[in-house]
Amino acid sequence: MNFLRALLFWVTRSRWLIFAIVIGIILFALPTPDGLSSEAHHLIVIIIITLLLVITEPIPLPATALFIIVSLTYFGIDKPNEIAHAFMNDAVFFIMGSLMLAVAIVKQGWDARIALGIIKLTGNKTRNVVMGFTVISALLSSFIGGHTVAALMLPIGMTLVRYTSRDVEKSRGLAAILLFSIAYGALVGSIGTPSGAGRNVIMLNYLNESGIGNISYAHWMLYIYPLVIILAPLVAFILMTSFSTNYDVLDSGIRKLKVQVARAGAITFRELGGLFIFILVFLGWIFFSTRFGLGTIALTGVMLYIIFGLVKWDDINRNTHWGVIILFGATIVLGTYMRSTGAALWLANGLISLLANGAEPLGFLSDVVIITMSTAMANTLSGSATVAVLGPITLHMGDNLIHQGLLTVIASAFGFFTAVAAPVCAIIYSSGLVSAKDFFKAGWKVGLISMIILIIYANTYWRLWF
Repeated sequence: MNFLRALLFWVTRSRWLIFAIVIGIILFALPTPDGLSSEAHHLIVIIIITLLLVITEPIPLPATALFIIVSLTYFGIDKPNEIAHAFMNDAVFFIMGSLMLAVAIVKQGWDARIALGIIKLTGNKTRNVVMGFTVISALLSSFIGGHTVAALMLPIGMTLVRYTSRDVEKSRGLAAILLFSIAYGALVGSIGTPSGAGRNVIMLNYLNESGIGNISYAHWMLYIYPLVIILAPLVAFILMTSFSTNYDVLDSGIRKLKVQVARAGAITFRELGGLFIFILVFLGWIFFSTRFGLGTIALTGVMLYIIFGLVKWDDINRNTHWGVIILFGATIVLGTYMRSTGAALWLANGLISLLANGAEPLGFLSDVVIITMSTAMANTLSGSATVAVLGPITLHMGDNLIHQGLLTVIASAFGFFTAVAAPVCAIIYSSGLVSAKDFFKAGWKVGLISMIILIIYANTYWRLWF
C-alpha cells in the first residue's frame, strides 16, 4: 500500500513529465518524413520534448539540460566526444564568466552604489523604477550588447529586491518585474544598432552581399531605433500588469540601500581596482571580442579578480549558478545540431512551402509568416543561429530584401518565452528569483504585442524609406 501511495503521488506530481515522455515515444515511432534524415527526425523530437519540459517544468531546468545532452548520444545524433566539443565553446565561457563577474561586482559593493544612482534618476515608485530599468537596459544594450547589460544589471536588480524584503515569497512579484525589465529591455534594445547583437551583423552582411548597396550604421538606426523607443515603455507596462507586487513604493529598500552605501563610506582603492578590472573587461568585449571571444575576455577578468585578491574562489564557487551554465550549453548544442543535421532548414522550408504561395499576393501575410517563423526558431535556437539559417530563405520571400531581412533579424530578438531563449534570459534565471513559468507568463504577452507592433511598424514607417 505504501508503494502504491508513493507511486500515485509521483504520477500526480510528474504528470507533465509523463506526458512529455509519451509524446516523445509516439513521435519517435512515426516514420521519418521525406527529405529528413533519421538524425534530424530524432533531433526534432528531442526538441519537442525539451520545450514541453521547459514550459511545464516538471523537473528542474538543469535536469532538462542533462536530458538534452544524453539524448543526443543515445539517439545517435553524434558521437559523445563531438557532442562534448559542441557543448563547451566561447558562448558557454561567456555565460560562465558573466555569472562569476556578477559575484565579483556584488562582493566589491558596486551593485549597491549603481542601484542607488539609478534610483536617484527614477524616484522610489515601483512603476518608475521598472520603467527606468527597462529603458536603461534597452539603451545600453543597443550599443554594447544585451548579454553585457544583463551581466551588469542583474546584481543591481537583486540588490534592490534583497533590500526591499528578505522574504523570497513575498518579494517574488517584485523580483520578477525588476529582473524581466532588465532581460526584456536588453532584448528590445539589442535590435537598435548593428553592434547590439551578433545576429544584426550576420543580417547586415547578407543584405550587403545581396547587391542592394551598403547599409550604414546610421541607416540601421534610422530604420529600427524608433521601434526600440516604442517597445521599451510598452514592455515595462506589460510587466507591471503581468505580476502583482506588494510594493508600490520602494521606500524601505531604498532606505536600506542608502544606509548600506553610507556605511561603506568613500570609494576605496580596492573598489577602484575592482572597477578598473571590470572596465578593462568591458572595453575588451567592445574592441577585442571578435579576436579573442567574449567568453575568454570574461574569464580573464575573473582570473584578475582572484589574482589580486578582490574576490575569493570560494565565493565564486558558492554563488555561481552552475546549472544555468549547463542549461545554456545544452541549448547551444541543440542549435548546432539543428543546423548540421538539416533539421532547421527542413522546418523552415516546410513552413514556407505551406504558407508562401498564399502569402505572396499579400505582403501583410508574408510579414506574419516571417515574423512568426523567426520568433519561434529564436526561442529554440539562438538569435544568431536563427538569422544564419532563416536569413537566406526569408530574403527570397518577396521583392524588398531590406524589408524581409530586417523583419527576420528583429523578430529573432523576441526570445521572451523561455529561460533558454537567449543569454540574457539565462543570466536572470540564474538569480533563482524567477521560474521558467514566469517567463511564459509574461513572455507570451510581450512577444505577441511585439510581433503585432512590428507588423504595423514595418508596413507604415518603413514605407517612408524603402
